[in-house]
Amino acid sequence: MEKVQNIVILTGAGVSAESGIDTFRDGGGLWEQHRVEDVATPEAFARDPDLVLRFYDLRRAAIQTKEPNAAHRALARLDAEWPGELTIVTQNVDDLHERAGAKRLIHMHGEHLNAWCTACDARTSWTGPLFDRPACPACGAGGTLRPDIVWFGEMPYRMDEIYHALNRADLFVSIGTSGAVYPAAGFVREARQSGALTLELNMEPSQGSYWFAEARHGPATRLVPEWVEEVLGG
Repeated sequence: MEKVQNIVILTGAGVSAESGIDTFRDGGGLWEQHRVEDVATPEAFARDPDLVLRFYDLRRAAIQTKEPNAAHRALARLDAEWPGELTIVTQNVDDLHERAGAKRLIHMHGEHLNAWCTACDARTSWTGPLFDRPACPACGAGGTLRPDIVWFGEMPYRMDEIYHALNRADLFVSIGTSGAVYPAAGFVREARQSGALTLELNMEPSQGSYWFAEARHGPATRLVPEWVEEVLGG
C-alpha cells in the first residue's frame, strides 16, 4: 500500500443491507413486490405517477429510520484519515455514508432525500412525501417534482468525474455490488486499464468477480473495517 495514493471505492446495496435496507432485486427480479419496470423507469412514471410517487415516498420514509453500520463508519474513517486522493462512488440512494461522516462522495444514482423539479431543474433536500404534488421550493411550480433518482434508461450522475477518478486510481475497491448493473459494473475494467490494483469485498462473488486481482467474501460489516484497518494501519 505504500505506493497507493489515489483510491476509488464503489459501494452498492451490500453495504447498506446490514442496516436493514433491502437490496435492489431479490431472486425473482422484484423490488419490494414490484417489477422494476413498474416503478423505476421514466415510462413507469409517465404511465402511473401515483404508483411511482407512493413507492418512493415509502422508501424515503423507511431510510430515515435506518442507521449507518460498521462498514459505513469504516469508510468514513478512511475518508477522514487517508492523506491521498479518495473518491467514494455509491450506487446507493440512501444517506448512510453521509450520516457516518463521509465527505468525498458521489451519488451516481441520485438520492432519496432529494426532489428534482422537472420545470426549473432545481434539486432540493426533501424528507417528506411527493404524492400530494407539493410546489417546487425553487420556482413555485406545482406537480413538477419527482424523486431525484436515476431510473433505468437514464444517465447516471457525474460520470465525467467518476471516470477521471478511475483513470487516476492506484487502487479500485468494489464493495457490496452485484457486478450486474452498468456502467458501474465496468468500472473495474476501466481501473485496470489505468494500472490500478483491484479488490472486491462482497458477500459472495459478483458477476464480475473474475476481473479483480483479489476478492474477499463475507459481510461488509466485517470485511470493510478489517480492510480499512489494514490500509490505515499498514
